[in-house]
Amino acid sequence: MAAPLAERMRPKTLAEYVGQKHLVGEGAVLRRAVEGKNLPSIILCGPPGVGKTTLANILASELKRPFYPLSAINSGVKDIREVIEKASGGGLFSEKPVLFIDEIHRFSKAQQDSLLGAVETGKVTLIGATTENPSFEVISALLSRCQVYFLKALDEADLLYLLRHAIETDGLLKGRNIHLAETAALLRLSGGDARRLLNVFELVVEAAEDQNGQAALTATSVLAITDQLVIAIVQQNPVRYDKAGDNHFDIVSAFIKSIRGSDPNAAVYWLARMIEGGEDPSFIARRMVIAASEDIGNANPTALVMATTCFQAVNLIGYPEARIVLSQAATYLATSPKSNAAYAAINAAQELVRQTGNLPVPLHLRNAPTNLMKTEGYGKGYEYSHDRPGNFSPQEYLPAEITGKRLYEPGNNAREKETREALKKLWGDKYSY
Repeated sequence: MAAPLAERMRPKTLAEYVGQKHLVGEGAVLRRAVEGKNLPSIILCGPPGVGKTTLANILASELKRPFYPLSAINSGVKDIREVIEKASGGGLFSEKPVLFIDEIHRFSKAQQDSLLGAVETGKVTLIGATTENPSFEVISALLSRCQVYFLKALDEADLLYLLRHAIETDGLLKGRNIHLAETAALLRLSGGDARRLLNVFELVVEAAEDQNGQAALTATSVLAITDQLVIAIVQQNPVRYDKAGDNHFDIVSAFIKSIRGSDPNAAVYWLARMIEGGEDPSFIARRMVIAASEDIGNANPTALVMATTCFQAVNLIGYPEARIVLSQAATYLATSPKSNAAYAAINAAQELVRQTGNLPVPLHLRNAPTNLMKTEGYGKGYEYSHDRPGNFSPQEYLPAEITGKRLYEPGNNAREKETREALKKLWGDKYSY
């Protein structure tokens, strides 16, 4: 069977590479590295389908370096060490090899640590690819030894070029008399992902031929690609369209909404769907950290501690054991009391800031490190709370223009009801909820 269209159209040289002009255009940093034959270890960060793997292959090819790809999904420390040992042998490689690790953010700390020595001594040139921010997902020791470059989603002009280039040059397409009558649906479904664009386009062409009969597509008949045709075929073939994980964000949305809805059964089901689909455990744990504050907050402050500890643990141990930690955290969050009061408070506060601008800090709240500031009234009248009965002073802490504005409304749960009563006792009518 023929390879998918996206694979058939994969460029082999920098001249054929589409997009990322800020990195590979004339005079750009990676173009200079190739021309100077001096490629450092790098991390390529960007959304799916923007050419990270392709660029890594091209860089190694242009430099005539041996290229060893590993996937962080199914490779471990043993695989890394085997490649590094071959590179250290001297006789096997005539040039310093390129070790490419796809989805490097899925490696645990121990797995990333195993790369440090070889990268630092120059035994291999590391190219890591990640869809996540490497500042959060790659250990600092490895980051300090690599240059980080961000790839951008392809723009409309790049995507249209890829479509037309495929129609004109691909051996299986160029004789089919295909006409791009409309492209809005294809571009929207691609989301800036070149691989997805070409896969959907190939699906549409094949399905249209099956419906019309291949014999009908002669040199005199035209297969017109319209938005209506694209949407109809994609809707008829949801499994094929989703084979690369296009429902990724739908599943994580269902997961978070199940936690918010206090349904541990649904939460652990969607968690299992993500785990079985090869989802990055750090991605799952990070979403739970957000949910712990957004949906639980001060109704159960321990939820944030639990979620943060989960994030640290899954990065420490990795799969398969990380699934147990994820399950514990997910069921804990789902069964916790819920409050979005902290989330609503910061939303209201930011909106107030946008409406009122940079209001001056009241003089009594300003710091007065110099005599001049003291003579100007900085700090005058400020009451140190710990010198007052109950460690509380009922002075004003907001700018005069918004005095009395209330932004935090405690939720209707046991813990925040206690908070509401405590504030009312301190402030009286000011905090009478």
